[in-house]
Amino acid sequence: MVKLVIFDWDGTLFDSIDKICLSMLQAGELANAPDRQTDDVKNIIGLSLDKAVSVIWPELNKNECDVIIEHYKYLYRAADETPPKAYDGVMDVLEKLHSTNIKMAVATGKSRRGLDRVMTATKTGHYFSSTRCADETLSKPHPLMLEQILTELSLSPDQAIMVGDTEYDLNMATNAGMKSVGVTYGAHSKARLEALQPYGLLNNFNQLTTILGL
Repeated sequence: MVKLVIFDWDGTLFDSIDKICLSMLQAGELANAPDRQTDDVKNIIGLSLDKAVSVIWPELNKNECDVIIEHYKYLYRAADETPPKAYDGVMDVLEKLHSTNIKMAVATGKSRRGLDRVMTATKTGHYFSSTRCADETLSKPHPLMLEQILTELSLSPDQAIMVGDTEYDLNMATNAGMKSVGVTYGAHSKARLEALQPYGLLNNFNQLTTILGL
């Protein structure tokens, strides 16, 4: 029996992928970093910011990466003035789960400041019993943020399920001994997620209720 559903944020609940990619590519340009493409950025969505930048630009040293990070933070905050749009079915499913005994949580590569800001803008904070951000713990796919959520809510891995759009989300769940569900409309392709053998794959968020037996 699932008692907790843990969601990734970007690319799973809300469509912020284009905003992330554009801000990161612009940050690279401002820092005079080597050219990268949108797919290079999509590949790292879900990682902590410092880890993401080092993956996109492995040839740069820490100081050079830090410059890109500062540019990115400024550009993304400016772009984040417009609240992101929820994917089809997300708000209905969150509301349905909220009316049951199933708890919800968020495990995200966003910073705490960024998640708090976007939760306020989207008026969704009341849905979630626990949240963990990349600047508070270890980056995905390390399982620590899931383990911390489980400890806080006094639940075991077999009572929870992780829902995300990247291989980092699914691998994090596996590393925590937890089932996972992939969404195919986000940053990583269906084939890439399928290869990790998740408990289920969603082409539309509404399908989550069926997987949960609601």
